Amino acid sequence: MKFSYVNPTLIQFGQQQIASLTDLIAKDQKVLVVYGGGSIKKNGVYDQVVAALEGFDWVEFSGVGANPTVEVLDQAVNICKEQDIDFVLGVGGGSVIDGVKYVAAAALYDGEGWDILTGKYKITKALPLGAVLTLPATGSESNQNSVVSKEATQQKLPFASPEVLPKFAIMDPDVMKTLPQRQLVNGLVDAWVHTCEQYLTFPQNALVQEGYAEALLRTLKTLGDNFENQDDAWRANLMWAANQALNGLIGSGVSQDWATHMIGHELTAAYGVDHARSLAIVQPSLLRNQFDVKKAKLEQMGKNVFGLAQSDDLAEQTIQAIEAFYHSLDVATQLTEHGDDKAAAIDNIIGKLEAHGMLALGENQAITLKESREILEQAVA
Repeated sequence: MKFSYVNPTLIQFGQQQIASLTDLIAKDQKVLVVYGGGSIKKNGVYDQVVAALEGFDWVEFSGVGANPTVEVLDQAVNICKEQDIDFVLGVGGGSVIDGVKYVAAAALYDGEGWDILTGKYKITKALPLGAVLTLPATGSESNQNSVVSKEATQQKLPFASPEVLPKFAIMDPDVMKTLPQRQLVNGLVDAWVHTCEQYLTFPQNALVQEGYAEALLRTLKTLGDNFENQDDAWRANLMWAANQALNGLIGSGVSQDWATHMIGHELTAAYGVDHARSLAIVQPSLLRNQFDVKKAKLEQMGKNVFGLAQSDDLAEQTIQAIEAFYHSLDVATQLTEHGDDKAAAIDNIIGKLEAHGMLALGENQAITLKESREILEQAVA
């Protein structure tokens, strides 16, 4: 085991923490506040942010959607350049925070911002940014990852850079009280798959990372099983578990498999499937496709997360338990949004994977386009 780990993001966690925003940004910095639709104006979050920014020089930009597009984000980039913005504050869920990371980096780049996603430009600097989290799911509030879409070409691509690590993240579980239940389910599933992708590979004797991943999975399973009984503790535990699932810790020094995400991104880009639901569609089929490689870890997960007994078919039982968990939350494990032509849908997704260079996915780079096609044969209805 060998790794470097640092997470410099200050986390302010708990009720009424949005007020602490006042002390987290220097008063002489001009701030761009970025948010999504109008939900933060209905649930009181916007008013709390405005109160905390009293005395600051700030402007706002709204309209960042569930899968943030460069077409929209570039408008915010222009505001940064034209109005000499010093600090970017994202108020929203993972999509808004992902978008803010793009804005912060593209604001200090003279070329096309999409170059960041294609790898043509490697980020060397970015405006400082912070996050007020309103939807737990992606952990974006304290990691260096982002995913941005291009509507014109139906592309959805990731980038990562330590330059876009948020300076702080404010996490008040009370903001979840007014969220649609579908979004809470999505957040729970997203955090579950994030954890799996850093855990369900092969045994590596990384006892701390594996044990912590299993603790997170048991936590998320408990929250899912008690989805109808949401209280302050339920909301706080989901918000913290989602953050810990992708803050870099459980993935340190271990092999990771992000193939479910890479294939899932294409389902979202092509058919508008919610991000988390695209993962639930892909994951069980991918686990069965890579069964031999992942068998030992599946058995470990079956025993340590689901409490299953050792048996000859324990690994398959674990996959079935994962599927049952998704179904208990009314989350589908097959794609239906593509219409009637299964073959055309698979060809479309494979074509996009090829165009985006997703030719050797998984912890062993063993998921070629051939395996991706086999996975989609099972995952597409």
